[in-house]
This record gives sequence, C-alpha cells and structure tokens, in this order.
Amino acid sequence: MKISNMTNARGNKVANQFIVHTSEATFFQSYDSMIVKTTWEDGERVVYLDETYWDYSTTTSKHRNAFLGLTSKQVNASVKSGEFKLVDLNT
Repeated sequence: MKISNMTNARGNKVANQFIVHTSEATFFQSYDSMIVKTTWEDGERVVYLDETYWDYSTTTSKHRNAFLGLTSKQVNASVKSGEFKLVDLNT
C-alpha cells in the first residue's frame, strides 16, 4: 500500500487529502473518510463512491473531481445513471 498527499495545480501538497494505492484499487481519502474507490475490471475503470461522504462538502467535491478528472455535473450524471455505484467505503 502506498499513501500520498494529493497535490494542487501548483504542485503543492493538499493537507488532509490523500491518494491510497493498493494492489487491487486506488482510493481518494478526505481526512479520515474514504470518498472514492476506483478499480479496473475487463479493461474499464469502475468507480465506487461512498454513499455518505461522496458529496459531503464543496471542498470534498473539488478534490473528488480532481481525483476523477471530472466536473461535479459529470459525477452527478454518472451517479444518477448508475454508472458510478454508491457503496459504504467506511465500514
């Protein structure tokens, strides 16, 4: 497992925002809460969002979007369509 701070557009570390790499998935963690889990299945990226914290605050959403490379509008549409799955990532 490898944990690193997220960096901003200037290359500076962002406090309390982490990228966690494991052999099975990559996660975005904000403070003590897992927000996003991404995996690759059959050559396609699969995104899981924590059902409680995925849209917790403007700041969390900003960093979630940077991690995913998407806008809030795109994330919301993917949740609504079921492409992104809402699950409990924090048990």
